[in-house]
Amino acid sequence: MVQAKIGIIGGSGLYQMEALTEIEEVQVSTPFGDPSDTFIVGTLAGARVVFLARHGRHHHLIPSELPFQANIYALKSLGVEYIISASAVGSLQPEAKPLDMVIPDQFIDRTKHRISTFFGNGIVAHIGFGEPICKALAQVLGDAIASLNLSDVTLHRQGTYVCMEGPAFSTKAESNLYRSWSGTVIGMTNLPEAKLAREAEIAYATLALVTDYDCWHPDHDSVTVEMIIGNLQKNAKNAQQVIQATVQRLSQSPPASDAHQALKYAILTPLDQIPSTAKEKLSLILNKYL
Repeated sequence: MVQAKIGIIGGSGLYQMEALTEIEEVQVSTPFGDPSDTFIVGTLAGARVVFLARHGRHHHLIPSELPFQANIYALKSLGVEYIISASAVGSLQPEAKPLDMVIPDQFIDRTKHRISTFFGNGIVAHIGFGEPICKALAQVLGDAIASLNLSDVTLHRQGTYVCMEGPAFSTKAESNLYRSWSGTVIGMTNLPEAKLAREAEIAYATLALVTDYDCWHPDHDSVTVEMIIGNLQKNAKNAQQVIQATVQRLSQSPPASDAHQALKYAILTPLDQIPSTAKEKLSLILNKYL
């Protein structure tokens, strides 16, 4: 099967790049069902990369419907060791302006209907998640953004991503509550990805692309669909440059990541007591420890 060390999760605009060559589509089945879409594999900045349209290329999956387990498991099966997750977000703070880029270093989980672990059914594991983003990968991502000197873009190398259930947006009371918790941006997808990537021992970092202010902002009611779409398009163009620059840096000097050993002390169930069905289902993740 095709192998690529760098995975990118985001919208379809991220793999429709002129710089992406030797493109092929790869379909992957997993013990956790089908991923959101087929994978786009190609060569970018001299490195093999794999792209996944998070919501499907026609954006037909709401956040609660995303097959998070299948998406991360499939990326692992393709050899991915680093995931860059590009995501549109709303801003909870005035300093994070539309078109800005935030690399969150923390999450707050407000989801209700997500499966965000591979474990259970006879095997227990508790990963460390105090630092939910790979610092080494976030550093590479941030340095790549800084090197581009993008106009109208301010880079925020830290921040808290509030992950809500959706698909409806927040009430003003909820938005102000998240602000009181020092939330920086709000989105609907990245926390389950981050947890599953850590369990799969894949380094993970979020590229949060601010489209607008959340409903707390006094000018929010004047925001139009056209304005948001325009910002999405500008963000997609900027994100393409960021992805290419990050891939180039990653391929030249892939950093060591604590995430690559995340399960070393996390599995509590004695290995000889794990049911064979669970071992088989999770063999891709567990083999190095079995």
